[in-house]
Amino acid sequence: MSFQNNTMDECCTVNLTVRYLTKKWTLLIILELYKGDNYTRRFSELKASLPDITPKILSERLQELEAENIVSKKIDASIVPVKSEYTLTESGVELIGVIRDIKYWALKWKIDNIPCGSQECKLCKL
Repeated sequence: MSFQNNTMDECCTVNLTVRYLTKKWTLLIILELYKGDNYTRRFSELKASLPDITPKILSERLQELEAENIVSKKIDASIVPVKSEYTLTESGVELIGVIRDIKYWALKWKIDNIPCGSQECKLCKL
């Protein structure tokens, strides 16, 4: 009996996507941006919403999301301190639907979560 190599190819779309989306804090940052007015939040607002994240990691994740065109960054240097705003792009907003689908799957099959039981949680706004 011969076995084929069943390892996932490094260039596989699923593999590449999962690599950056599953990094710690990434999905929570996306959800926090989704909650902002026009899907926008300042760096300081994101940090306040995610108190356990370090500024360094928040900055790294935002740069990664910007590189993947999930988040766009706008800098207003006309004021001091400089104001940086991050906004979900069209692809970032579309990703919210995927996150919502994961949530519905988890509620149906895996996680008994009373606050989210209605599937319209007021906290995550999904």
